[in-house]
Amino acid sequence: MDKNIIPKKTYRAIYRLLDSVSPADFDCGQLCGAVCCLSESDDMGIYLLPGEEAVYEDGRDWLEWSTQNAEECGFPESWEGPVFFIKCKTPPYCVRDKRPIQCRTFPLMPYLTEDGELQMLYNDNELPYLCPLIEEEIPLNDSFVKATHTAWKHLLRNPGIYDLIWADSEELREILR
Repeated sequence: MDKNIIPKKTYRAIYRLLDSVSPADFDCGQLCGAVCCLSESDDMGIYLLPGEEAVYEDGRDWLEWSTQNAEECGFPESWEGPVFFIKCKTPPYCVRDKRPIQCRTFPLMPYLTEDGELQMLYNDNELPYLCPLIEEEIPLNDSFVKATHTAWKHLLRNPGIYDLIWADSEELREILR
């Protein structure tokens, strides 16, 4: 999956962009008691995107790491070799400036239309908890939505990430038909 690796400096730039925005003008964790961080589910965690693990070379001690084989985890064929799955050891307290992309962009998820246009949707995937932002469709800050869109637009330049988001979008289109 070497051609699919995004450099650490690119992730750091995207992290800085997303650090400057928030989904709401309040701590959304106050609405639900940080349920997305505290879920009791054993499989609650995040797969890192290709190369994102390099951001964590220092200070991995607050995370529980596992390595899995991309081919065995249902990733697109373009994903080969190891993928990293992480869980926070100290929820709901994390090193906020080190949160993975998918934590930073939640409750939105990238979606590619059949024409390949990127849209940001509320993450309606089956989750082991209820997020009030999603359930109540609480309007999100425009700056957050725009920054999240920009971040995913950059990430989608990577062929592996594009393949992943395309496959996820195909699944969603099938469900909606």
